[in-house]
Amino acid sequence: MMKTRSVVIGLCALCTAVGAFAERTGPWPKEKAWTWYNAQPWMRGCNYMPASAANRVDQWQELGSEERFKEVDRELTLAASIGFNTLRILVEEQGFGVWYHDHDGFMARFERMLSIMERHGIRAIVVLGNDCSRPKELWKLPTPGPQPCDWGYHGGRKLSQHGSFPGAVGYTSLDDPALNPKFFQMCEELLTKYRDDDRIAFWNIWNEPGNNGRGKITVPHLQKLFELGWRIDPKQPLAADLWGGSYGAADDKNEAQKVAGACSDIVSYHSYSPLASQIDIAKRLKTLYGRPMVNTEWLARIIGCEVFDCYPFFAQNRIGCMCWGFVAGKYQTYEPWEGMWKKVEQGGGQGYDLSKWFHDLFRPSLRPYDPWELDVIRNVNAQMDAERTGESVRAKIAKTRKIVAEDMWQGFRRTKFDFNGRTAWVVEPSRAPRTEMPWTWTM
Repeated sequence: MMKTRSVVIGLCALCTAVGAFAERTGPWPKEKAWTWYNAQPWMRGCNYMPASAANRVDQWQELGSEERFKEVDRELTLAASIGFNTLRILVEEQGFGVWYHDHDGFMARFERMLSIMERHGIRAIVVLGNDCSRPKELWKLPTPGPQPCDWGYHGGRKLSQHGSFPGAVGYTSLDDPALNPKFFQMCEELLTKYRDDDRIAFWNIWNEPGNNGRGKITVPHLQKLFELGWRIDPKQPLAADLWGGSYGAADDKNEAQKVAGACSDIVSYHSYSPLASQIDIAKRLKTLYGRPMVNTEWLARIIGCEVFDCYPFFAQNRIGCMCWGFVAGKYQTYEPWEGMWKKVEQGGGQGYDLSKWFHDLFRPSLRPYDPWELDVIRNVNAQMDAERTGESVRAKIAKTRKIVAEDMWQGFRRTKFDFNGRTAWVVEPSRAPRTEMPWTWTM
């Protein structure tokens, strides 16, 4: 851990040198992180972009914005109806392009997005930096205007950062000497303006640091953004994503991910794994960091990461969770990653179930991809809200009886109580929301 500790110490020294007014020189103490987290409702939702947006330039630009905000209102009505209370929204490289070309318009539309979310009882996780990027020869500063869309491809483009360029190093605006300070100017403006705003759940300051071969390149940029965040000292926590490998541990070869692990107030992590691996990863992160956890990217039906078992697991363990995608649209994240298709075309991928959607919850008609998934989500959300307010049967019995075991399955919460030496299970809700929905356990 000596190398990771030196990153924190060096960054703290830089922060202190910024000025005597700096209130922070490092991540929150764990106690403060837990105090903050325990005061929040269980955070659940999705990575959100309106279905008609081909990319995040579309999401933030003026062109088509009036119709798009009407669409956002419709889709967020749907999100609130199933009990979602948080959305992860990405600014990053593409939003920066809009900010750069149309500063005032971007800021007004960002504010409008937050206002619509607030009206539906939903808060924002805001993503600033992003290492999911393509090689330099394909890079150009994103520009407002009509946006291209390649149909049939994850992310809406044929040449994708999700596997089209194995081994290539991604390039971003931060690598351009003229644009780099402008990007940090945008981050500073957002962090400062919204530092005390309850509509922001937390600042997800970097998406997947070190991805696309940027492990060393991103280190100084990520350090600088943490430094900036600490100087501004928002009341919301700061977190950069842990997304693979050793998840920022001492032996991690991804140097940027080490910085993320050492400097984040809470743990924001990504895992598209099936339940067994989700459990192992959560245990590892708990041991490594001992901080509140939010899985800010999950759901990959094709490879076994499903709503039916993963969503109840996150709830039971009070791990926040943001699935990828909401309403299927131009971004097409119901399609597999490009790297998965390449594997299939080369004779691999025998474990993939390509009959399923990869991400997303709703069809373009706003009908669910799988109604049973939505039943589970609604059920779990209702249970967690009732638990928080003390209105659940479990919470009421727990006032006088000891809980000796508990689990969740397909939206049902089962709690084993000790009733004066005899044990019994209590299941909520006591009836399935659909008569044909199975709900059995091995007792």
